[in-house]
Amino acid sequence: MTNEDDRLNKGRALAARLFKGAPRSRPMGREMTGHTMAHLFGDVWQGEGLETEERSLITCAVLTAMGKDAELRLHIRGARNLGIERSKLEAMMNHVAHYAGWPNGVSALRTLDEVWEQMDAESPGSHA
Repeated sequence: MTNEDDRLNKGRALAARLFKGAPRSRPMGREMTGHTMAHLFGDVWQGEGLETEERSLITCAVLTAMGKDAELRLHIRGARNLGIERSKLEAMMNHVAHYAGWPNGVSALRTLDEVWEQMDAESPGSHA
């Protein structure tokens, strides 16, 4: 196995852990998917200095600030799959709203509600 294969496998394993139960998203294209799995999830997300849960919360904060609800939806699921409590996500979104704009914070909170309700309906009692 090459180093690239190892990075790709590590990235795929982490993405599977984060996004377990997520509806299949539209394909990004083979090359973009490969870069995402190998570099983003195989290298960046697994680098030193931050725990996976911290990276997840940071990612949700950035997506909240940018108003990227489609991507935020997926990463909220990932945060919950990692055991990050809803109250922590709500507090982060409230904080970000004061720096990145109230509409982004409100939209993120709505997205949080939708994802949480969807995950509860999928398998009651099995999520944090």
